[in-house]
Amino acid sequence: MEGDVEEMRTTIAKLKAIAAMGTAAALLAGCGSDGGSSNGSEAASVAASAAGPQAKENAKLQVVATFYPMYEFSRQVGGDLADVTGLIPAGAEPHDWEPSAKDMVLIGKADVFVYNGLVETWADKALSSAANAKRVAVQASDGITLQEGVAEEEEDEGHADAGTADSNGGKALDPHVWLDPVLAQKEVENIAGAFAKADPAHKSDYEANADAYIAKLQKLDEEFREGLKDVKRKDFVTQHAAFGYLAKEYGLTQIPIAGLSPEQEPSPEQMAEVVKQANEQDIHTIFFETLVDPKVAQTIASEVGAKTDVLNPLEGLTDGDKKQGLDYIGIMENNLAALQKALNE
Repeated sequence: MEGDVEEMRTTIAKLKAIAAMGTAAALLAGCGSDGGSSNGSEAASVAASAAGPQAKENAKLQVVATFYPMYEFSRQVGGDLADVTGLIPAGAEPHDWEPSAKDMVLIGKADVFVYNGLVETWADKALSSAANAKRVAVQASDGITLQEGVAEEEEDEGHADAGTADSNGGKALDPHVWLDPVLAQKEVENIAGAFAKADPAHKSDYEANADAYIAKLQKLDEEFREGLKDVKRKDFVTQHAAFGYLAKEYGLTQIPIAGLSPEQEPSPEQMAEVVKQANEQDIHTIFFETLVDPKVAQTIASEVGAKTDVLNPLEGLTDGDKKQGLDYIGIMENNLAALQKALNE
């Protein structure tokens, strides 16, 4: 009898042990469920921390670029290794754009900040306000000899456009280097150098991506050189003075209606001078651009009996450009075709 009692006690003890194990398993399962618990969250945090170094190693470089050419060049250099965010939205004119509070957060968190220089009058202040000791900031036009542009006439304020320095004697520096396929190559090289500095482990990848895109820009340069060498005339009229570097590179002469900023309203004297030059040079096309009201170009065209056409300064893509799948190379090829047509009329 005593043996039976002892056996029953042993059996009951085993059953309690099994029940206790089941309860523990259920609790563990509950902690891992979607509902979660504080213990489960802590466990997840521990797991994330453990995976941290590897996760950081595999994370993409976070890049913030100002306007379209900077975005496109950065995207080409970064490839699959970078997430590139363009600050200035499609259809916005970058000369007068300024960052919002949300944009400042993006700038503050960026691994790399890419800007052209001169166009982004707010850039230095934004970088200072959204401080980040680890961020690499690159002015893509660094190392390029900037040429003087057409100073803006602002009678009320008595100053020239962004980029003017006292040492320039009132002349503004022209920021539009990205419209010269040769100078664009230097911008791509500068961006690749910044990416390599921010992410040394993938330096060779960024350099290879840059080389591949530079080869495309070299081909574009050859197309411009070949396509413009035998044109009938060398002068062309543009809505604003964005094509100075391109004109110099390929032996052309730009006649701008307005200065470096497309928002500038030309004076009657300026417009009369453009009309005079257009008549003297027998110009039959007046170029306007996609992001700015074309009424000034249309007025000039009406005065000289010319038609209008688009010459795109690539300061931003329109929704129409996006729908057509156009990019920097595609739009520049469209610009070449427009110039060839106008200069051979």
